[in-house]
Amino acid sequence: MQRFERLKEIRRLDPERDFLEIYRLTVTYEFPWDVTRALELALYRTYAVPSIGRLLAETGELTERSQKRYDDTALLLDAVVEHGFDSEEGRTALRRINRMHRSYDISNDDMRYVLCTFVVIPKRWLDLYGWRRLSGHERRAFAAYYRALGARMGIQDLPQTFEDFERTLDDYEEEHFGWDPGARSVSDATLSLMGSWYPRPLAPLVRKASLALLDDSLIRTFRYEPPGPVARGMTRGALRLRARAVRLLPPRSTPHYARQNPEIKGYPEGYDVSALGTFPTPGVRGCPVPHGRPSDTPAD
Repeated sequence: MQRFERLKEIRRLDPERDFLEIYRLTVTYEFPWDVTRALELALYRTYAVPSIGRLLAETGELTERSQKRYDDTALLLDAVVEHGFDSEEGRTALRRINRMHRSYDISNDDMRYVLCTFVVIPKRWLDLYGWRRLSGHERRAFAAYYRALGARMGIQDLPQTFEDFERTLDDYEEEHFGWDPGARSVSDATLSLMGSWYPRPLAPLVRKASLALLDDSLIRTFRYEPPGPVARGMTRGALRLRARAVRLLPPRSTPHYARQNPEIKGYPEGYDVSALGTFPTPGVRGCPVPHGRPSDTPAD
């Protein structure tokens, strides 16, 4: 198979009808490593919305059980990609996702924003660091895939086109990004988790490289010292060199799913999709974290 043969296959499909197949081909054959990094960045980005970052800090899921939270999130989303929305595995994963979210006090607007990051951030990552950019066909399929996922999660007022998702994301970030100490603790825990995937002496370097990939709005919101131009240039330049190398390689002949990623550490003996994620405390109904949280208005 030639390098662009799979893109030709994608373009023969209908992005509104065949969105699952297009999405699967794109993320498991064309860009498995890049989409993993982009979705990590997408979820990280949501911490900068105080209502999201604060809730994650209150639950302790990302500060006390970072690896498990990372693994479970990736595996639940992966089950839908690999098996489809209507498969037994896909339906089980969606039930788990919905039951977890319904245990907490999460607004529809925040849920919709998180969904937008899954659509928009991979495209922006690939624009900068992919061996090619997403085609218009793929952008339409990404939007359709996440509309389907959002509908099954009960999210209201879903964007309809890729451009709608992008506009919704940008507007929400402009209005809601703001400082929160709990969100900063979640950010620090996530950076530490990423460093833990490599030999200990490399952890400080991984942290610096991760910060170098953040845009200025995230650096300001989390109150990190801005990375210097050398750190940014070297990190981003290395990713662009990787993209050039990947472009010269033969295309993948087998799919690569998130469950195969080396960053998944918690289930060396395998896992049961129905046992992934968090479960409400027995006897407790509704949101298990304290209510009466401070205003979500971004602070200076």
